[in-house]
Amino acid sequence: MAASSWRAWPPRLPEQPIFYPVLNRWYATKITREWNVPHGGVGYVTRFDVRKDYLDRFPVQQAGGRDVLEYWIPAEDLDEFNANITGAIREEALYLGPVPDEEFTQVEGGLGRQFPGGWRNYLQGRSRLSRGWLENGCYLTLLAPRQSLEMLEAWTPAAESFPGLLILGSDGSREMLAVDTRDPLAPVALIDTTSASWSDAIPQMPVEQLVAQIEAGTFEFTWE
Repeated sequence: MAASSWRAWPPRLPEQPIFYPVLNRWYATKITREWNVPHGGVGYVTRFDVRKDYLDRFPVQQAGGRDVLEYWIPAEDLDEFNANITGAIREEALYLGPVPDEEFTQVEGGLGRQFPGGWRNYLQGRSRLSRGWLENGCYLTLLAPRQSLEMLEAWTPAAESFPGLLILGSDGSREMLAVDTRDPLAPVALIDTTSASWSDAIPQMPVEQLVAQIEAGTFEFTWE
């Protein structure tokens, strides 16, 4: 896909006679999390546009419930399908598999801090959001322990003004979701790369609530 500047799907494998583009985010996410990640460790939700006059040649197939809707594009028609894509194929979300115990042990041992139990449970679930747009339009990057360590190191010496700091994620830019591990009841807080100390942090919500809202696609940053 990169070789096509993200404007075409690659040829199907011999055992894949049909290309199945789906019609809604819910179904795409379900396939990604329940099939792609368990079988390959990684899954992408993408969005792209196809000329309507071309798509109208193919009936919409209902492959299960009301929202299980897809097109069935024969593999031999994929080149023509690609030619009718308008614009780039865009990544909506990236999902990954569970973080191994060894990564938690290594990072927590090196830092002398433990990740909140609710966050560890999320990162060790069957699939987890790594980055992407929630359905409400909020963009998040969520960090595995090693990525959190790397961000802490990159933010040093400023991070030294935040004792007990662990970074859970960010908005993909300068705003970070963090916890103060000195207090096991402390909520997730929002800190900016220009923040001077924990007194500048903006409380968000408990970790378990954050996870629930990420899964529901409803999380939004609180700015005050």
